[in-house]
Amino acid sequence: MKTKETEFLQHINQHKGIIHKVARMYMDNADDREDLFQEIILQLWKSYERFQGNSHFSTWMYRVALNTALTFFKKEKRKLDQPMLHEPFDLVDESTATEKESQLSHFYTAVHQLNKVEKALIFLFLEGQSHREIAINLGITEVNARVKLNRTKEKIQQIIKSNGYEF
Repeated sequence: MKTKETEFLQHINQHKGIIHKVARMYMDNADDREDLFQEIILQLWKSYERFQGNSHFSTWMYRVALNTALTFFKKEKRKLDQPMLHEPFDLVDESTATEKESQLSHFYTAVHQLNKVEKALIFLFLEGQSHREIAINLGITEVNARVKLNRTKEKIQQIIKSNGYEF
């Protein structure tokens, strides 16, 4: 029989990509991302006993991670003008690696200019969630999720264009 800790760690290892993605969406500095990652793990552990298995672990994890990111973001006073730290990408084709890195940089620069709800919408959309799943995770109606998501996509495009990047 598995102990609670072992079971928790297995779930975290299986779904840690979710935590990394949330941290990347909300924090542009590597140290801040690591702090948020640790805070999400802590909050997941604190609330693990309340996870009853009524939904997939990953669905519950999304909700806890996003709520933690929103709370963490409020607590910390962040400067919008902090430089982006570029993480290396392990890509085979070096000529497209630079272009992909540039695209990601422009994308995350735009995402950091969104409000917290817009960031959550984009994150869940990029995770492949349906409008219905997004609505459930954010506690809004499906129609509201669809409208907000479309507006947020347009906003990202406008931010990227205003920063001089052409699609």
